[in-house]
Formats: sequence, C-alpha cells, structure tokens
Amino acid sequence: MRILISGVCGFVGGTLARALGAAGHQVAGFDNFIRPGSETNREELKRLGVKLFHADLRAASDLDALPPADWVIDAAANPSVLAGVDGRTSSRQLVEHNLGGTVNVLEYCKHHRAGFILLSTSRVYSIPALAELPMGVRNNAFAPVAEASARGLAPGGITEEFPTGAPISLYGATKLASEVLALEYGETFGLPVFVNRCGVLAGAGQFGRPDQGIFAYWINSWLQRRPLRYLGFGGHGYQVRDCLHPRDLIPVLTRQMAAPKVGPGDRLANFSGGAASARSLRQLSDWCSTHLGPHEVGVDGTPRPFDIPWIVLDHAKATRLWNWQPAISTEAILTEIADHARCHTRWLETSAPL
Repeated sequence: MRILISGVCGFVGGTLARALGAAGHQVAGFDNFIRPGSETNREELKRLGVKLFHADLRAASDLDALPPADWVIDAAANPSVLAGVDGRTSSRQLVEHNLGGTVNVLEYCKHHRAGFILLSTSRVYSIPALAELPMGVRNNAFAPVAEASARGLAPGGITEEFPTGAPISLYGATKLASEVLALEYGETFGLPVFVNRCGVLAGAGQFGRPDQGIFAYWINSWLQRRPLRYLGFGGHGYQVRDCLHPRDLIPVLTRQMAAPKVGPGDRLANFSGGAASARSLRQLSDWCSTHLGPHEVGVDGTPRPFDIPWIVLDHAKATRLWNWQPAISTEAILTEIADHARCHTRWLETSAPL
C-alpha cells in the first residue's frame, strides 16, 4: 500500500509513519517544518525509509508535485484551540492551514483516485453543550453526575451524536468544516473517505504546550520544576481529558484502508482512550508527584477562552464497526513521556519555545 502522510514530521504523523513502515507499507510524507521540533523527526524517518518531501499543504502547487498514493492520512493541522486568538497565529492563517489545506489534499486525492483519512478532534463538539452538563467531583476530577442527561451523552462519554453547534472555537470549526468537505468529496467523486475523531493524542516526543500536548507539557515541566498553574474552574485542577497513543490508531487505519466500502453513516467515528484513560490535571499532578518527586502547582482561577471542564469520548461505535479498542494504557503513555523527558531535558525549548 502506498501511503502519503501530511504533517509527517509532527508527533502524530511521525509516529504513524514509523508504525506503518514497520508493517510493510510504502510510506511517504510531506511537511512544511514550521512547527518547532518537527526537524527532530526528519533524519530518523529518512533512515527508516520514509520518503520525505518539503511541501506546504496551503500551496496547491506543492501538492501537485507529490507522487501518487493509494491513501492519504491527514495528520497536519494547527492543533491549538486558542489558535487565531492567542497572538501567535492569525485567524486567516488558521483557516488557510486547517481548512484550505484540507481542500488541497482532497483535490490531490481526487486527481490520484486516492482514499482519504482525516484525523479530526474532540473539539468539534459544542462548548456550551459541554459546559452545561451537570458536573460533580470524584477523586479530584470532574465527572457528569449520575442523573445527567443530554443528546449524545453515554456512560462511556460523548458519542458522535453530541451537538456540534457553535461556538466550538475557530480550530474546532476548521476541523468540523474539513470533516464535512471530506465526506462530500468522497460521495461526489467516489473516493473512500474516513473521519476519525480522536481524543487527546499523547506519547513520547510530543511537542508540549499548555494549549496542546498537555500531558507532555505537564510532565516535562514538572520534571524541570518549571512553574505550573491550575487555570480556571476555581483553580482546583479538576478538568478532565481522555488520552490515546497514536500507535493505537494503526489497527483501525489498516482495516479502513483494506475495506473502504462501508455505508456513509459508518465513515465517521470517535477514537479515544475512553473513560478508562481519563485524567484530571490534579490526578496527573498526583502521578507526577509519585514518579517524579514533589513540585508545587500554582492556582489561577482566571478562565481561558474555549476551555471546558470535562470531555471524554465514547468509542463504542468504533468498537462496533472496526472491532477496535485502545491497547496502550494511560500509565504506559505517561511513563513513556517521562522516560523521554529524562533523556531530553531541553525538550520544551526544542519543541515549543516561547
């Protein structure tokens, strides 16, 4: 199978490229190398036989020069929910990258008759709908109260039926629009298309920033005894996210590429570590204290734009459709990040300089 990966030198793209290459696929990828840290993956991927191209998915002519592929996995995005409003990236740049880039990749797929797999995000779900869920606190973590009821809320978390109405942030909007365009291109031009909505992806080598890569950021900062703060929600650190290693996507990507003929309603699903993987910042701090030693965390109750107290994706649909389950535990993910942090003591300066 000839596979082309966008954002191949990022954390997710690089992880998938290594695993798919090891599985015997012919893997190529492209990257514009604008994210700090992406250069760290270039030489290793070349050594592993991944063919790399310098290309910017915002430039259609760059993609025109790429070789044909059977499948494209879109792992390139500005993944920050604060993008466009944080002073680092303009809103136009965000839309051009996350949405305009998707259009260019889809045009590439149309030209080469390639299948397309979009790695989307849990942040397509409505912020007000999430914020309105009644929450309690259990074991230093937010959780919906037992009597909580809402469309798309299941015991295992948020299902694909949960509302996606605005506001969802500019980032979430670009990903949701990309989902719709991808599915429309698939139906219009007869291309196999899948949309995989992922929970928080985490693992060793992730580029850590407070607004993205929170597990890597927290562990690296804790190990280096950098200042950390619980932001918003009373400053307790009870806000919760689930956790998924990108390597856990390999089995489903392989099945999707091998069996693209499915119904339209089966082309979109959540993929996450689920409730078993969910951790609050306070629980993550407890893990760090046990494994990395004590460190004081400050308190700042000032809310951040677009922040939410709890989001855990239910992956029951993916399990039903693809016989898929996450295999790498949160404990293993956190340990992997900590081991990498010990070996790369300046990782935050490399991957996410201020």
